Amino acid sequence: MRGQGKERHRTATAPSLRRRLGMPIWLSLLWRIALVLALIGVALAGHWPDRGGLRDNIDGHISFADVLYFTMITITTVGYGDIVPVTEGARLFDTFVVTPIRLFVWLIFLGTAYDFLLRRVWDRWRMKMIQQRLSGHTIVTGFGTSGSEAVAEMMRRGTDPATIVVIDEHAAAIEVAEALGVNVMQGDASRNATLEAVQVARARAVIVSAGRDDTSILILLTARRLAPGVPLSVVIRSEDNEPLARQAGATTVINPASFAGLLLAGSTYGEHLADYIADLSAHGGRVALHERDVAPTECGKPLSALTTGLGVRIHRDGTAIGFWEKGAERLEPRDRIVEIVPAGRPS
Repeated sequence: MRGQGKERHRTATAPSLRRRLGMPIWLSLLWRIALVLALIGVALAGHWPDRGGLRDNIDGHISFADVLYFTMITITTVGYGDIVPVTEGARLFDTFVVTPIRLFVWLIFLGTAYDFLLRRVWDRWRMKMIQQRLSGHTIVTGFGTSGSEAVAEMMRRGTDPATIVVIDEHAAAIEVAEALGVNVMQGDASRNATLEAVQVARARAVIVSAGRDDTSILILLTARRLAPGVPLSVVIRSEDNEPLARQAGATTVINPASFAGLLLAGSTYGEHLADYIADLSAHGGRVALHERDVAPTECGKPLSALTTGLGVRIHRDGTAIGFWEKGAERLEPRDRIVEIVPAGRPS
């Protein structure tokens, strides 16, 4: 039974990726209906005052209902011949006003058919192709407070919304994310099929913010198994679960409560410390943290000799080296540098 459960877990049908269209369906439909009614109104306003130029071949009498009927039939078809224009003015009006209106109305009808039928099929096929070709994207699992703020911050830093994929089980959260222009998928991110559908193995990074530590750790386990080399960042609420998150494969573990506590404690030792840390963390500040590979021309030089920014840390073979430590006296190939740079400098 356990093996069968795992098999179902692997073969479950994956949800589909989607992205917000330019205009809501209902608004587009209302706009088209209003335009058609306006065009019909123009034709009716021209026919009614000149109703004497029309002839009813049935009873010889032209009423408002006859004019309305003639207007609708003339706009939507070429007419049945039961009511016809007989004066020069009526015929000229039909030729130069009603005929263009008829063409516009038919274009609106055809455009509506395209948008609500052909375009939907096309968009589904296009999103399927995008889904299959996803690469170098960032996956955000969970669009609650932390997840939504992470997406907003990435977009403020210039990340293209088309390179962000949001996964959440709740339709309301998906609608909010979709309104930002990012790719969205409603589903369970702890399932293999869901993460495989968004090409997790080809992602640039994965952000896990499920709102519950147990769910986040389960997502980490699934993502790490499917994408061994992809960086995984996770929000963990309980300090006791931080080691579990790292064991599950998290590259970065963030505890909002602990971080807030650090800021609060730091503020008691200096009123500007918390402001500076927030300045470093958020887009729009005067300075920013930047992580990059060491440049070939920098190898052999000390971390303090950087000209691109203020070097504060080196990551070498899984070890963090501070700027004051001996290892920072000489940069080596494959080092990762963390530096403080002026805000706005290209990364």
